[in-house]
Order: sequence, then C-alpha cells, then structure tokens
Amino acid sequence: MKNDARTRLGRVGIWTFAYEGQPAGRVRESAAELEELGYGAIWHGEAFGRDTVGQAWLVLSATRRITVASGIANIAFRDPIAMANATRTLGEAFPGRYLLGLGGHRVDDTVHEVDDYPVPARGKALATMRAYLDAMDATPAHGPVPTPAPRRVLAALGPKMLQLAAERTWGAHPYFVPVEHTAQARTIMGPDAFLGVEQAVVLDTDLGRAREVATAHVAGYVAMAPHQQANVRRLGFGDADVTGGPSRRLVDAIVAYGGTEAIRRRVRAHLDAGADHVCLQVLTADPTTLPEQEWRELASALVPPPPASDPHRATMS
Repeated sequence: MKNDARTRLGRVGIWTFAYEGQPAGRVRESAAELEELGYGAIWHGEAFGRDTVGQAWLVLSATRRITVASGIANIAFRDPIAMANATRTLGEAFPGRYLLGLGGHRVDDTVHEVDDYPVPARGKALATMRAYLDAMDATPAHGPVPTPAPRRVLAALGPKMLQLAAERTWGAHPYFVPVEHTAQARTIMGPDAFLGVEQAVVLDTDLGRAREVATAHVAGYVAMAPHQQANVRRLGFGDADVTGGPSRRLVDAIVAYGGTEAIRRRVRAHLDAGADHVCLQVLTADPTTLPEQEWRELASALVPPPPASDPHRATMS
C-alpha cells in the first residue's frame, strides 16, 4: 500500500499559496489544468485565506485523479475532533486522493500578528503535536469511515519532529529546506517513511531579476518565522546569513532559480538525497497571481507524459 500511495503521488507536484486569494472558479480551472499537465499532487498552504478543508474540497471536486494535500493544515486553527471528522469526510468522498499535512507549531510562545490579528498558537511543538495526533486518533466516528484512512504527514524540520513523523504518520513534509536537510531527514526517519519536500523556485533566465524574487521570499521567512530561522541555523547558517537580510549563500540553498535545467538539477538533488516527492512552489514578482505559464513550462521539462499502464505517476526522466 505504501508503494501504491507513492506511485499515485508521483515524483513531482505543485505547492501553492496562490489559491487562497483566488475565486473558486479560477481555482477549479487551474487545478484541472495542473492535473492534465501530469503533476502528481497539488499541495496548498493555509494562512488567512481559504480554510484548508474548504480548499481541499474545492480542488478535489474539480479534479479526477490527482492527489490533493494540505501543506499544511494549521493545528492551531481547529480542534482535533474537527480535523479528524473533516479528514474522514474528505477521505470517504474522494477515496485515496486526500493527504493531510499537519503543522503550525512554534519554537516559543511569541505571539505574531497578521493585519493586527494575533495568529493562534499552541504550546511546545513536539508535545503539542503528539497530543493533537492522540486526540485525532481518539475521536469517535459517527459517520462513514474511509478504508483505508487518508494518510497524514507532519511539517517536520528538527530531528525530534522528524522522528515523530516517522513513528506516528506516513512521513514528513519539510518546507523551506536545502538539499542537506533532505539527506538528514532521510537518515533520521529511515528508509520507509515518506519524505515530500517543498522546493521554492523562480523560473526566470534573467538571474539578477530571479535572485531578487528569491531573496524577498527568503527574507520574509528568516524575519518572521522563528522555526525556519532555527532550522537553517541548525544546518550551519549563522548570523551573517540571517541578520540584516539573507545572504546569497542562504538564498541559493533555499531557492532554485534560473531556467528549467537549473530547477531540474535541484529536484534531482532532493530525490538523490532521499526525497520521495518534490513539490515546487513557483515564486514570481506578483504573488497574487497564479503562475500558470511557469507551471506549464515546468511540466514540459519535469513531468513526461505518464505511460498508459501507470496513469497516476508524475516522474523525473
């Protein structure tokens, strides 16, 4: 079953926040095209736009085969019973196609705000996530229960969370990580756990312009996401890399930019380091628009037409 699920997910997917700000009709059209382009999965983030459960239902209902993954559902936004029942509902309605990613934990109790609204947070990351999984598992079912149940992954970065992901879920979905982290994660989790890595990319052969977009992306995370800064420091990046704006070394490690060949090399590096799947987050100068042309070009370069005997697989040649 594990191999069947990996085959369905494929090697290459799309990760996006862009659906949050789009009307439902545009999301449906876009998701249907991504499926036809041959991608194995659509991963969607969750911030203050469309709720992750509604987003998953919208994308699943607009497609027929592709895996739809919450990347991630923030555990601070809903109680475990709500998440458990929503997951069962999606799993029953769309058998074998929904993948639940859980995350949103913090490194401390600092309250962050978006548009003057305090972002909900929970306690210590490891204990909080373990308790959340326990509560989901204990939630009684008074409706249809899908068989098999939808798979779960954790937004794991540090060694202990990666271990928990391997022990309690299908695996891990690391975000904002270099290839070195992928190799470490595979060693920590062992050979059987699923490892689906997000990779930010800028598809632009004007390297100066591409680097500007990449730098802005990295700067936002090292400034506003303490868990991401802690992770890159754990990987050997220091004050010179994260203070006063990200260093070129850090930007180049986190974002692949240039033409399709540069992005292909980065995807291959993650796969060679132990990733089962790489989901590409396309960055542009205008994050409010859908990067549809870039998605099409990347599909042509990275996602060959699947063989007739394996209609679900998105592969790297």
